[in-house]
Amino acid sequence: MTSRVPVLLSSSSVFPERTAAAFQLAAALGYDGVEVMVWTDAVSQDAGALRGLAEHYGVPVLSVHAPCLLVTQRVWSPDPWERLRRAAELADTLEAPTVVVHPPFTWQRDYARNFADGLRTVADRFTGLHFAVENMYPVRMAGRQFVPYVPGWDPTEVGYPAYTLDLSHCAASHSDPLAMADRMGAGLAHVHLGDGTGEGRDEHLVPGRGTQPCAELLRSLAGRGFTGSVAVEVTTRGARSRAVREADLRESLAFARAHLTAPTPLNA
Repeated sequence: MTSRVPVLLSSSSVFPERTAAAFQLAAALGYDGVEVMVWTDAVSQDAGALRGLAEHYGVPVLSVHAPCLLVTQRVWSPDPWERLRRAAELADTLEAPTVVVHPPFTWQRDYARNFADGLRTVADRFTGLHFAVENMYPVRMAGRQFVPYVPGWDPTEVGYPAYTLDLSHCAASHSDPLAMADRMGAGLAHVHLGDGTGEGRDEHLVPGRGTQPCAELLRSLAGRGFTGSVAVEVTTRGARSRAVREADLRESLAFARAHLTAPTPLNA
């Protein structure tokens, strides 16, 4: 039975397998849709190929993650605005309501300077889309910490119309996801479901295997009036076989469905 909140499989969760594998696994395991991480895999950049996969497997694309990662800085264009526009066009063509975007990196000075205004301009052009800015985290290296984002890793300190709440990133930043959701308020449009231990790195564990209040956050969504989607974004690159990967993704889906439908004081 499909829950009221759609549970998506992020294509990043099947890495190092390719984008097409995300559709195959989402269909086989019973996910409601796919979040496409746009990266160097040509299929992830191609609306026609993605539509074909969605139709073949009967699993729609319901979210597009713009190419904001370090490894995707040359996908489509070195210009971050062009990458964001292309991601928006892809989402619009596929009728996916959400585009996930990261805050600018510190070295993207022009992009950072105009990020809020530019985001509004793109949103005005694509009125049916939520451009959900994701919470990030400080980076710790050699015992030192630095923030590679401008003006910071926490988008609620600036304020945007829509947000993506990533629980693994909360762990890495030593943030309370429930407090983060409170600050996001009605702007909370999308959730990346993964766990972490708070060791200061981005772990994307299967939910329930870390220390984050993943269950509590999911149970609170109905009471928050949440109308978005939850994307399972976990790391399975260390899986010894396809069967192990499938088991992790099946467990993540079961976790999400169980807690999205569980009553809480907010929605009882």
